[in-house]
Amino acid sequence: MTAPTSNDPLLSPFTLGKVHLRNRIVSTSHASMNDDGGMPGDRYQAYHEEKARGGLAMTMIGGSAMVSRDSSWGGGQLDFSSDRIIPYLQALSSRVHSQGAAVMTQISHLGRRANAFHGDWTPVIAPSPIREVRSRSFPREMDRDDIDRVIADYASAARRAQDGGLDGVETLCGGHLIGQFMSPLANQRTDAFGGSLENRARFGLMVHEAIRDAVGPDFAVGIRLVIDEGTPGGLTADDGIALAQMFEREGLLDFFDAIYGRMDSDLILSEDNMPGMFQPNAPYLPSVEQFRKEVTLPLIHAGGIRDTATARHAIRDGIVDLVGMTRAHLTDPHLVQHLLNGTEDAIRPCVGSSYCLYKKATCIHNAATGNELKIPHTVTPAETPGRVVVVGGGIAGLEAARVAALRGHAVVVLEAASQLGGQLRLAARAPERANMIGIVDWRISELARLGVEVRTNCYADVQDVLAENPDTVFVATGGLPDLGQIEGIDFCQHTWDFLSGAVPPAAEVLIHDGTGRAPAPSCALLARKSGSNVTFATSDGVVGQEMPYQDGTGFRKRLAELGVQILGDLDLLRVEQAGARLRATFVHSFSGHLHTVETDQIVVERGTQALNDLYHELKASDAFKGVAHLLGDAVASRDVHASIRNAYVVALTA
Repeated sequence: MTAPTSNDPLLSPFTLGKVHLRNRIVSTSHASMNDDGGMPGDRYQAYHEEKARGGLAMTMIGGSAMVSRDSSWGGGQLDFSSDRIIPYLQALSSRVHSQGAAVMTQISHLGRRANAFHGDWTPVIAPSPIREVRSRSFPREMDRDDIDRVIADYASAARRAQDGGLDGVETLCGGHLIGQFMSPLANQRTDAFGGSLENRARFGLMVHEAIRDAVGPDFAVGIRLVIDEGTPGGLTADDGIALAQMFEREGLLDFFDAIYGRMDSDLILSEDNMPGMFQPNAPYLPSVEQFRKEVTLPLIHAGGIRDTATARHAIRDGIVDLVGMTRAHLTDPHLVQHLLNGTEDAIRPCVGSSYCLYKKATCIHNAATGNELKIPHTVTPAETPGRVVVVGGGIAGLEAARVAALRGHAVVVLEAASQLGGQLRLAARAPERANMIGIVDWRISELARLGVEVRTNCYADVQDVLAENPDTVFVATGGLPDLGQIEGIDFCQHTWDFLSGAVPPAAEVLIHDGTGRAPAPSCALLARKSGSNVTFATSDGVVGQEMPYQDGTGFRKRLAELGVQILGDLDLLRVEQAGARLRATFVHSFSGHLHTVETDQIVVERGTQALNDLYHELKASDAFKGVAHLLGDAVASRDVHASIRNAYVVALTA
């Protein structure tokens, strides 16, 4: 374990405006979807309190919190448009402050990103009537009355944050209204709010002047500023610096929160703003470093900074003053406490899967995050420790073993394969998903730390389990590939064959996906990169139907770039030999028409069938006197989070 040092830059204090922060690690604003009708109720408060308890310096609430009634995307935002929110904020700030952390909020107007068909059904407003692809709304151009109203709404929202006991506010540029005014891609006005960069900055400057007048000099005020849109015709890096210097000259701000890119579509958002598994760690840090050289106000940045080593580099080298580790805190809200305790190696790693943006705010491998009222982050010891046997070393089995050991039980894991990790180890063989192995590696490390006995190459039957004299048995034997009852399916391979390397790709490969998950497109990329001609047929309308949008759009982009032919809405009927080749016959889901494809090789993905015979045999055995639980894919084919959550919750009571 890494011992804490007094000179760790991450643990040095900092003052932001008049707000004293105990270290340099913050969680930036994001839409957690934990609100109660726009109010930060008990669930929302518990989520942020847990991070404060875990030791961070500041948590920022209210991702895209609405300042006006016409700034709603249809639910899931905090509503700062009325005084109704103030008592909720007072309760939240009290809880966070009691744990020694500061709390700020983001306040914003969505502009053209809002939903015109929700709430009061008010028209969407924007600097110019230019539609955003992602929100799909057609905005009307704001007149001066709209501008003055929204500026006043920003000031009122900031005052409510102050009355609620918060330590500060930040506004949001990006694809939101202030940023829409700034960007030449969204602002084509010819009046005093359009044209030159100075004119396009005017609305944002007026907003912050009104905010400062409303809250006074001692309340922290910042802006989450786009430092470079990274798109031809958009804001350049020089524009970002010039905008920052305009705000600095006005003396209205206490900090910048630097972001990169645009949000206009799922692809742009995932490739150039919120990095997922297809992007490297901290991809925008070099741009932030250049911005840092030209500004003087304190600087925050959060953009794919997933690990403490990268965060430490950003602080030590003076790139930022405060480092946002937002998704890392979804994974481990006690991250800072580990640094303080000298247990940095035990931090649960963020693997960049973007599951938290798919099932907000849910971490792919932390069952408690966002569910603090129902699921505790801390495991309590069992009153009477016993003997626990876990059959299966996939992700559900590893989680059950970890929790059982934390409860004080003597635990043994029996795994049939030569390595732990199950399907997740197989999934991580795809280069695009290599970081997923962190979910496995962390649990293996934890089992070693907790003294769990692990036996690999051990295909356990009932007698093997009984020989351990267990009080509790977790059967996490997973599943086997489900190829269904399709005629001629024996001519096909499964995605496991491809990902494991057991079967090399042929010259021409047809991949059929019946799940909308990652294995099939992972195989398509693998085959295409090896030189195969690839056709990808899916039962869904698009590739990646069940993935986070970052992952789905990432796969779609790369399949298109590599020239993979995509066929949608096709269900596989039969496979037959056609000379030296294979012929697949599909039926179109909507038309009912048949479609055939001839190829050299067919790979099929249809999920798994539960492998649970051992569980039923154990339950039927008169010799077994303990309690048995069935977990993970041994119950049904599910995703990683569902399996981990199942194992965690069940093991908490064992």
